[in-house]
Amino acid sequence: MQCLEKVVHILDKILLNNMQFYGFHGLMPEENRLGQRFNVDVELLVDLKKAGQSDNMNDSIHYGEVYDQVKRIVEGSALNLIEAVAERIADQLLSSFTQLTACTVRVVKPNPPIVGHYESVAVEIYREKAI
Repeated sequence: MQCLEKVVHILDKILLNNMQFYGFHGLMPEENRLGQRFNVDVELLVDLKKAGQSDNMNDSIHYGEVYDQVKRIVEGSALNLIEAVAERIADQLLSSFTQLTACTVRVVKPNPPIVGHYESVAVEIYREKAI
C-alpha cells in the first residue's frame, strides 16, 4: 500500500479589518427602507513572497481595489441575507484577482432587528478558487 502525502503550501494573508458601510440588506421591510451599518472583514490568502522581494504593487493585491469592490457590493442592491452578501464578496474577489488563492469573508450586522442583548450577528465564509 502506497501512502500519498498532501503537499500544503502555506500562503500569506492580506487582511482588511472592520470596513464599515451603509447598506439595505435584510428580511424586514424597514431594513430595506431605512438601511443600517455593516462591518466587513476580509482575509485574502495569497503568496506575498514575490511582492516582499520586489516591492512592486503588480506582485500583490491592491488594498484599495479590494475595498472598492466590497463597498460596491455592500452599498449596492439589497439582499435578504448577509450570507448572500458574503458570497457575492467572495465570488467577486476570487474572480478579480489572479494571485488570490482563497478568502475568508466576515459580514457583521451590528444592529439587526432582533429583540435581545447581544453585540452583533455575523456570518463568516471561506471560499477557494476553483482549480
